[in-house]
Amino acid sequence: MKIKTWLMLSYFIVMILPVATLYFFYITISHYDEKHNFLEFMEMKKTIDAFESKLENPSLYKIQPIEKYEPIKKETDESMNITLYRYDGFKLYSTLDNIGFEMYLPQFRDELFQDLNVLKKNHRTFTYKKAVFDSNKLIGIYEIKMTRNDWLQGVNNRTLLLGSLFALSFIIIYIAVFILLNRKLNRPLKLLREEMTAFAHGEKSREQLVHANDELGELIHHFEKMKSQIEKTNAEVKRQQAEKEYMVASLSHDLKTPLTVIRAYSEALHGNQVLTNEEKIEYKTILFEKLDYMKSMLDDLALYTALQSAKDKVELVNVEGEEFFEMLLGGYHEPCMTKGIRLTVNQMITANYQLNTKQMMRIVDNLMENALRYTKDGHNIWLSALSTSSPLPKWIFAPFVKEVEMWRENGTIILIQNEGLAIPEENLEKVFQPFVQIEEARGQGGSSGLGLSIAKMAIEQHGGKIKLWSAKGYGTLVACWLKEG
Repeated sequence: MKIKTWLMLSYFIVMILPVATLYFFYITISHYDEKHNFLEFMEMKKTIDAFESKLENPSLYKIQPIEKYEPIKKETDESMNITLYRYDGFKLYSTLDNIGFEMYLPQFRDELFQDLNVLKKNHRTFTYKKAVFDSNKLIGIYEIKMTRNDWLQGVNNRTLLLGSLFALSFIIIYIAVFILLNRKLNRPLKLLREEMTAFAHGEKSREQLVHANDELGELIHHFEKMKSQIEKTNAEVKRQQAEKEYMVASLSHDLKTPLTVIRAYSEALHGNQVLTNEEKIEYKTILFEKLDYMKSMLDDLALYTALQSAKDKVELVNVEGEEFFEMLLGGYHEPCMTKGIRLTVNQMITANYQLNTKQMMRIVDNLMENALRYTKDGHNIWLSALSTSSPLPKWIFAPFVKEVEMWRENGTIILIQNEGLAIPEENLEKVFQPFVQIEEARGQGGSSGLGLSIAKMAIEQHGGKIKLWSAKGYGTLVACWLKEG
């Protein structure tokens, strides 16, 4: 339930329910009063009937000493008053004030003759007046008044009960609303505030926040979403910072060796040491190789940084697949022949592609450079590009065929396989991290340690993926997957 709706409902409950409760109590007591009034009326009627025969005695309506009325006095109590009047309105006797003859004004005589033979009731008393006749001649009027003591006491008790019940119900309603308000608003807001404070101070979550289906639940959802995004961003920043620190350390280490060599050979060339022409040419060749290596390392670092900064902002162009991949896979026979390695190339491409040609060339160059570095003389390297409909080549190492067939589904793949050293399974994912090289590959030289990282980032910016398989006794296969169309 939405908080706005809930608050409106709470307001309605707080305003209406106490009134409804009071009305309920009032109706209940009114029904009780009606029943009690009837019983009281019947009791009063019974009392009047008991006195009626006595009060209709004609002798009572003559002026006489007050002692003559003593029998009437004895049959009454403090709650009852019997007053006797003569036919002309003169008061003869009253049991309450115990006085005799008293004259009344004419206007009272008119009131005296009103409501005869009618049992009248007010808040405090019942009143009954009746005329007395002797031989069809009016001789007097008697009036009986009975105080409603039980009724008055009952009213007081019921008023106290009604007030107590209303106060109790009012307190219960407000306690219930307070508890609901605390549960619906105060407690979630307090927990949310504590979570925000804990998150701001970098502390762990103290309690799981409840996702209610209201505005507060939406606020909690947005907070947790924001918290998750910030945590991911912070984790990514820390990862990138750690990666940069590692890259700087690795780069410093990798540049130290060629710089030491360059310094040593440069001192030899410019020092007093006597060198033959062959030694000078050899030293210069080594210097240029080390300089090329350092340039290649710095180029890789610049490209890696650019790829990190570019994210998904790679510029793609439409290319005709067969022509492009023929060009992409060409040009590797000469470096393979120089190292005494046999190269097999084949491509079966039928689709068109959205690609960045320079990055694709860099991907294949890096992967072929790794294959050449770790393949010994007299061994083989296989290079291929295949569309979805093209079958896998026969030369794929048997342990990889099934997985490659599943992995290549609905896309074009570029395969580079070599008979080099096997990579331990625990290192298959690590080799794509910057400056990570397996122990067996160290000392091979010529690697910046960024080749596979650059290839992975570039292929992913094309919406593709890259995977590596390796098995002892066979070699290593690396595959790149690209979507077609």
